[in-house]
Amino acid sequence: MKIAFIGTGIMGLPMAKNLQAAGYDIVLSDHFSAPPVELVTRGAMVCHSPKQATETADVVILMVPNTPQVEDVLFGANGVEEGLAATSDKLVIDMSSISPIATKSFAKRIKESGAHYLDAPVSGGEVGAINATLSIMVGGDQEAFDRARPIFEKLGKNITLVGDSGAGQTCKVANQIIVALNIEAVSEALVFASKAGADPARVRQALLGGFANSKILEVHGERMVEGTFDPGFKIALHQKDLNLALTGAKELEVALPNTENAQILFGECAKLGGENWDHSALVKAIEARSNHSIRND
Repeated sequence: MKIAFIGTGIMGLPMAKNLQAAGYDIVLSDHFSAPPVELVTRGAMVCHSPKQATETADVVILMVPNTPQVEDVLFGANGVEEGLAATSDKLVIDMSSISPIATKSFAKRIKESGAHYLDAPVSGGEVGAINATLSIMVGGDQEAFDRARPIFEKLGKNITLVGDSGAGQTCKVANQIIVALNIEAVSEALVFASKAGADPARVRQALLGGFANSKILEVHGERMVEGTFDPGFKIALHQKDLNLALTGAKELEVALPNTENAQILFGECAKLGGENWDHSALVKAIEARSNHSIRND
């Protein structure tokens, strides 16, 4: 089976590498940038447009930053849609994190072209992508999901068909709310402990054994203590996801007060020059407000 993989950034590259290692033939497009050398040297085919990549492949996977990029890859000049034949029965899987509302319209249009469509955003960050332990939240029909499952199993561990088209993206927005608020909670706790005179590294270690334990405390708490904010997931991308949450909440008349606050804190980090920091660097906004760093920097 040939898989066209479009979007080989922080998350997409290790995902494509895992599929290649599992025996799938990978097809790349230089639509955004030059394809990664490590994929090409291992046999990946390079095409010059999403259209050409789609014509060559059985399955098309998108892993790009935002809704406009997905729309461009799917429906722009020489896009995926142009590479779909009415009888192709190809499968298009968008694993980006984008608008649930736009996803529904994208799915309808791709299905009208004779192909199947799944929205399948992921959680787990760069580490999960590298280790193939991602959580995959899927929207679409059962037939397409069953067809895609062997592919998903090479990328993640927790694979769930949430509902119809758009449900995967809705689930991902909910995920990003939880992640953001956990990052904020860990940030506040460590800054509080440090300013009160306790060693934040030891506080984190103690909390790992109790009810406050979480993946965020384990992974991002360590990043906060050590000051290692190279992006596994950029603040700018989390801002994008929370904007989807807040826009949806307004339409649904749902109150998300703490999500609003987390977005403000991410914005303060961006003003400090941190759009491309890892989202665990939200702690820097709490530190700035508290006039106190938990590190010796």
